[in-house]
Amino acid sequence: MLSVILRAFGRVMQATSSLNSWQRSTARRILLAGGVIAYPTEAVWGLGCDPWDQAAVERILALKQRPVEKGMILVAASVDQIRFLLDPLPEALQQEAIRHWPGPVTCLLPDVNRQIPEWVRGQHDSIAVRVSDHSGVQALCNAAGMPLVSTSCNPAGRQPARYSWQVRRYFGPQLDYVVPGALGGNRKPSRIIDIVTGKQFR
Repeated sequence: MLSVILRAFGRVMQATSSLNSWQRSTARRILLAGGVIAYPTEAVWGLGCDPWDQAAVERILALKQRPVEKGMILVAASVDQIRFLLDPLPEALQQEAIRHWPGPVTCLLPDVNRQIPEWVRGQHDSIAVRVSDHSGVQALCNAAGMPLVSTSCNPAGRQPARYSWQVRRYFGPQLDYVVPGALGGNRKPSRIIDIVTGKQFR
């Protein structure tokens, strides 16, 4: 019964989390200018930026005290937005990834053509990708016109932020924009699944 209530609450909260036109245009302007934002996701607050902007990604890594070798997740508004990563893969692997989306599942996709820069991919041959079902995340990715970096909003070793006041306590003026909105109904970060081996990492 509790899980049903939580899912229903999550749907109500997401219904209130869509961004208005000013918020979308502000986020777009900041992201395309190389800025770093904090934004609510399905379960926790995230930090995001343009994944092809090395300086922006390095800012996030410095904020989190996270080594570049670990790599980071990309989040997208739709399968079409990450189609360029799926098309080089065999049809069976494409369908294995697509069946999890949209939703709170991050898939490790082989980046066979090295289309994602190493400062996002890290030391890996694959890239972690999620197609979100969170309306606020979808609005951000659509406003930017691309997938975004999505990594939990916390310094290494600290709990991920679940409230905007925690975001400001962690990073305050070091962020270019804190996107308003509500978290989704999930209590845990997304599962991570390797679509080649089927292994689940989280």
